[in-house]
Amino acid sequence: MDPRGFAFCLLSVGCIAPGPRSIPAHRAPAFTEFAVSAVGEPVHPAWKQRLDQPYVFLEHAGSYTEVGPLIPVLLREMQAQRLRAAGPPFALFFDDPGVVPSAELRARVCAPVDRPVDAATPLGYDVLPSVTVVYGLVAGPYPEVPRSYPGLFAYLEQQGWALAGPVREIYLVPPASARRPADLIAEVQIPATQAR
Repeated sequence: MDPRGFAFCLLSVGCIAPGPRSIPAHRAPAFTEFAVSAVGEPVHPAWKQRLDQPYVFLEHAGSYTEVGPLIPVLLREMQAQRLRAAGPPFALFFDDPGVVPSAELRARVCAPVDRPVDAATPLGYDVLPSVTVVYGLVAGPYPEVPRSYPGLFAYLEQQGWALAGPVREIYLVPPASARRPADLIAEVQIPATQAR
């Protein structure tokens, strides 16, 4: 998949690619500081290694614009099942809306957990495998976070890496606690593998 296909998408995007492999240390870029980018400004990309992350989720098929409202549904269902989130909620986006019809887009609305759990329907349980990710912190309205994707995909390509799993958006600030949209901060992670 050509990462430039994401450049004009203003909705969350992702896709599935071959399984991840570690990035050799000699390919690792150096950086000394990391900043939060406002939506619409150039993103400040970096990379890091993510460890395995168990999580519970709700599956979603359809427009990515329908994902945000599912977060409270996920959290209510977790509470009903006495499951506790071990961090902020996130979403996984498996398909490129520039290629896949809106009705067929696949996403998961997720919450990390600190151990394996027996989740009952409608929740599922899975583990995000350890992988190197390109990431950036973005401040602004969550529906506009995908405007940071082109810069992150450009950085991925500059490193000679390729997409290795679904794009992740981690919602670090609950909307109810933000005084204004600019106070919202999301971390976008793009799993990476060596390009073939």
